[in-house]
Amino acid sequence: MKRCAIFPFGHSILCINRHPSLSSPSDYLQLVVGRFFSQKLLSLRSSNSRPFPNYSPKKPTINDSELVYQVSNAIKLRRSEPLRSILKPYESKFRSQHLIWVFMNIKSDYKLVLDFFSWAGLRRDPNLEARCIVIQIAVASKDLKMAHELIRDFWAKPNLDISHSYMHFVDQLIYTYKDWGSDPHVFDVFFQVLVEAGMLDEARRFFDKISSYGVVISTDSCNLYLARLSANSVRLMMTVKIFNEFPQVGIHWNTASYNIIINSLCCLGKIKEAHCLLLQMELRGCTPDVVSYSTLINGYCNRGELKMVLKLVKEMQMMTLKPNAYTYTSIILLLCNRGQVFEAENVLREMMKQGIVPDKVVYTTLIDGFCKLGNLQAAYTLFKEMAYQKIPPDVIAYTAVICGLAQNGKMIEADELFSEMISKGLKADEVTYTALIDGYCKSGQMQKAFTLHNQMVQHGLTPNVVTYTALADGLCKVGDLHTANELLHEVCRKGLQLNVCTYSSLINGLCKAGNIVQAVKLMEEMEMAGMQPDVVTFTTLIDAYCKAGEMVKAHELLQEMLGRGIQPTVVTFNVLMNGFCMSGMVEEGEKLLQWMLGKGIMPNATTYNSLLKQYCIRNDMRVTTKMYREMHAQGVMPDSNTYNILIKGHCKARNMKEAWFLQKEMVQKGFNLTATSYNALIKGFLKRKKLLEARQLFEDMRREGVVADADVYNLFVDITYEEGDMDNTLGLCDEAIEKWLVDNAKNKHK
Repeated sequence: MKRCAIFPFGHSILCINRHPSLSSPSDYLQLVVGRFFSQKLLSLRSSNSRPFPNYSPKKPTINDSELVYQVSNAIKLRRSEPLRSILKPYESKFRSQHLIWVFMNIKSDYKLVLDFFSWAGLRRDPNLEARCIVIQIAVASKDLKMAHELIRDFWAKPNLDISHSYMHFVDQLIYTYKDWGSDPHVFDVFFQVLVEAGMLDEARRFFDKISSYGVVISTDSCNLYLARLSANSVRLMMTVKIFNEFPQVGIHWNTASYNIIINSLCCLGKIKEAHCLLLQMELRGCTPDVVSYSTLINGYCNRGELKMVLKLVKEMQMMTLKPNAYTYTSIILLLCNRGQVFEAENVLREMMKQGIVPDKVVYTTLIDGFCKLGNLQAAYTLFKEMAYQKIPPDVIAYTAVICGLAQNGKMIEADELFSEMISKGLKADEVTYTALIDGYCKSGQMQKAFTLHNQMVQHGLTPNVVTYTALADGLCKVGDLHTANELLHEVCRKGLQLNVCTYSSLINGLCKAGNIVQAVKLMEEMEMAGMQPDVVTFTTLIDAYCKAGEMVKAHELLQEMLGRGIQPTVVTFNVLMNGFCMSGMVEEGEKLLQWMLGKGIMPNATTYNSLLKQYCIRNDMRVTTKMYREMHAQGVMPDSNTYNILIKGHCKARNMKEAWFLQKEMVQKGFNLTATSYNALIKGFLKRKKLLEARQLFEDMRREGVVADADVYNLFVDITYEEGDMDNTLGLCDEAIEKWLVDNAKNKHK
């Protein structure tokens, strides 16, 4: 990217493009001055500015003059001898003031000035006046790098009184300016070093002071100042303020300047103002570049405004600006946060087509996104792709996959990946261990969960409240409420603050154990501890009351929830809907659905499934079909459970044509029939003497490993026997016995 440094020359402006290969500010200044000195010197801003003071050093005595004369001649006439040898006879008499007087005699020889200053510095630290003189000569000789070093080295001194030294340095720099260089770039270098050293308040004071002398600091140095200010979130408003103030003293901002302010405004959450500034750039003579657009795009991404992001990308393309890694990364992160992981992967592929290699953050975000969707295959493919792209997966990437595997109950694979990570020398952190512990707890393997907990502690890691919540939840799931309670008391003794999730886990455990009274008491304790129950806590208790058939109490709890300003989720309403339907209160369920729609709360397939199931049980397929159509009209797509409910309902009502149509549609959408749906279809077709369709379904069922019930096996045994196919008859008998023995063994194990 090219950057433009703007310097005033009388009433005109000179613009120099900055080359990207110039990494350091001193290198850049060296190039700029080299170009300028072949033309004319940087002029001062105004003839009405303060004049620079005259330089009037102390006059030497006769003895001092003699020593200065001897030293000056000695160093001028030296050949290859080192200065320390030539000046050895004068060392005992030499003082700091002699240094300045000698400079007056040799200032036309820049190299000699530097050598002499270095020699003096070996004996004692030269005073600030002498240092400023050498800085002025260095700038006049176009050696901005040396000037930069001389200023920087001064601030690097230990135990320096910054405030006093700053004022003294500035005074000496101004005092020596007129007679020792008269090049205003010296002030630009000084300003730049202050900024690089983090002396931002001093840099601002210096800017104001030197502006009063008519000196205009370069745009690039001001950009550096803006960038350093904006790096501190506390100073963001000051950055914007300075951007508005500096043009009043002659600063002409460039594209890089605008980019810094666009970023600052985005960080402040002022995205609209940032967008307006982008639109104003061209009017002010600056063309937005890829950084301008990428910064604004990132701002909109952080706000989740995908529509505006896509609009800006289109604008970029119209301006023939190609998105960079920052642009693509921002969009990928936004899409993943919105759950649009497949779209995010498409952006990744487009990014790679443009020759931009994604970093660990992009891959890890996508891996985590696919894991949350349950698409472990896609996550693992990206994980392997990282290694192919020579981006070694770090602990975060490994943890994302381990977490995904654990959440989906694939604990063997999660444990294998954990071992692989350790074998590569990567150290698991609290998040990795907690993900594995949570996985083992969810699968009821509490011994393994506690073994990992102990291992975690042995490795010097401290389990947090999330870790203990997972353990408590696991203990509740296996019915060990006593140990769960003891564990949480132990956590409190360790000084850890229990959170809402911890309490909700215990409440859930008590509810599953049928102890609703104790669960309500625990919610009261939770509030006494200063924590407010959330939607999960209330939904858990409402579900418990619904399953106990206490619909009045469940409804009262919903009213309390609304009274506290806690918004129920669709899960809360689904729990209530299921409660009404299971209690035979279908009309109340319908009223709840209409109330949800009236309040703009979108139901999902589960909401409708509870009602559809009850109407199918009542054999009222007319109302069932009507509700199914309403479901589609609301934009709610049926899930696997919806199709299975409808198929069984139509089979029971002998609407085999409708049931067969739904089965075909279900398979096309990638859903699987349950054993009960297969059984219902097969029995329905056999009753209608549709042997071909029944046999096809039976074969599909066997191929997919779904076990038919005893009635279906008996029906097909009778059919094959009547057909005289004894081999097939005996085969089906053996298969039925084997399947049912295995199935019964599995159920017993569970």
